Formats: sequence, structure tokens, C-alpha cells
Amino acid sequence: MPAESNDVHHEAELVARIGKKAHRVSEQEALEYIDAYTIGIDFTARDIQSQAKTNGLPWSLAKGFDTFAPLGNMIPARNIEHPDQLTIRLSVNGTIRQFGSTSDMMFSVSGIVSYLSHRFTLYSGDLIYTGTPSGVSRVQPGDQVTAELVDQNATITVSIR
Repeated sequence: MPAESNDVHHEAELVARIGKKAHRVSEQEALEYIDAYTIGIDFTARDIQSQAKTNGLPWSLAKGFDTFAPLGNMIPARNIEHPDQLTIRLSVNGTIRQFGSTSDMMFSVSGIVSYLSHRFTLYSGDLIYTGTPSGVSRVQPGDQVTAELVDQNATITVSIR
């Protein structure tokens, strides 16, 4: 927890790793550019984010502290048949706070990759956090936060304290 913030929130997200250079790819071919998936936790210092918004400044600092983007182990994309049909679950101290499906996301994984590749080139190793289910909430120092990505073939977990 950064000393500069008193209001840190969690967001469990499907993370896609780009496996080869992607520039202006179509939505239909976008999944071919992903070589792995995992679960990630996107932490945000809401008080710093709010202050930046008020002052017309970028929010990047609110999401950029050390330890603010932990990841689970990478699973090869070939092992995830339907990235738009995965379960995302996050618990804090054993209590589930987020539970949802990637099928409920506003944008598909292929749509996100295609959109981004039309704005800037994506390179091998780039990580894309794709969005979070409802239930985002505050965490306290010492909380045990566990996020899981569940597929019919595997469960990927990241757990931090």
C-alpha cells in the first residue's frame, strides 16, 4: 500500500499477452496475436485518481505504484478455447467481492486488441488488462486478496497480502 494513499481499490481482470507484432489487425484475426492469458489485479489509488481528475491531470500515478498490477501464471492461449467465456473471481480475506464472466464485458477480447492495434502498434510481451466485473471495492493494509481466472481446462490464481 503506498504511503501517499488511503483509498486503494481492487479490480480483477483477464489479462492478454501479445505474442507478435500487431498493427491494424481486424477483430476476426485479433486472437491470433495473443499467445497467453492470465488473471491480474489492477489496483487504483482512488484518492489520487480523484485529485488528478479535479486538477485536470493524468490518472497514471493512481495506477502506477509498485505492486499495483500483480499477475498469475501465464496460460498458453491455445489452452483457452473461449476467452470470452471465462469466470473471474476475487476475494478479500476469503469473502468474494467480484464474480463475473468475461462474456459480460462491454468489449470482447478480440475487439479490444483490434481497437488498440489501430491506435498504436502492439508488440510481443505487451500486456492488456481487459476490464473488470462489478464489485470493485476498497482494500486495507494486510488484506489477503486472491483473484482467479477459471476456464474449463484450468484455474489461474494470483494471491497477495
